Amino acid sequence: MSTPKIRIRGLKKSFGAKQVLDGVDLDVERGTGMVVIGGSGTGKSVLIKSILGLVTPDAGSIEIDGEDVLRAPRARARALRAQIGMLFQNGALFDSLPVWENVCFGLLAQKRVTRAKARDKAVEVLAQVGLDANVAGLSPSELSGGMQKRVALARAIASEPAIMFFDEPTTGLDPIMGAVIDELIVDCVKRLGSTSIAITHDMASAQRIADNAAMLYQGKVTWSGPAADLLTSTNPVVDQFTHGRAHGPIKMALRK
Repeated sequence: MSTPKIRIRGLKKSFGAKQVLDGVDLDVERGTGMVVIGGSGTGKSVLIKSILGLVTPDAGSIEIDGEDVLRAPRARARALRAQIGMLFQNGALFDSLPVWENVCFGLLAQKRVTRAKARDKAVEVLAQVGLDANVAGLSPSELSGGMQKRVALARAIASEPAIMFFDEPTTGLDPIMGAVIDELIVDCVKRLGSTSIAITHDMASAQRIADNAAMLYQGKVTWSGPAADLLTSTNPVVDQFTHGRAHGPIKMALRK
């Protein structure tokens, strides 16, 4: 069997008395898309941040291409993580920079492109997400929500990453624009041959952009399987979550 692009074993992370991740095991095969679902506070973002190196786990391993980034020398871990492109939940565009600088921000920071060539590169990448060249000179505040999301996607793919992360890619978008963004995501991931992980509460989006799915519950992966099975799973936790049922094994803590 081939080595998964990302392999996670026994991942644990707590914040004070709160155990957020309690032994997460997850494999993401090369060239496939994985969607991670779960209620608020179940550790989805902590999982992503742990892979990115923004959070240090208490225990476990995170392998990229078979190498444990948690135990690799710092320079090697940085090189392995440099494969990752990220689409943040709200775009996270820099308001003070024009679109072309936002798109090429990472490339410029890593000196992979000169400022003289960065605008042309940005125009090229913007075209891949369906935006005209004149958008390059605009500021993010001049863009609609859907256009901002496309610019954020352009920035995520500008470095042609082998791994892509998507944090709530359709948040704040109407259903039609959400479907458009999902289509762009699938197209970009397939064209680059990337491996992807997405976090979403949008079940329609989850099934459009991912091959497989995993649900976090009580700090562990409680279910995993094809994304197409999300709405038909007989797992009671998955069934309650995907159909938004108020009653079931998941109990929401409410303040009185």
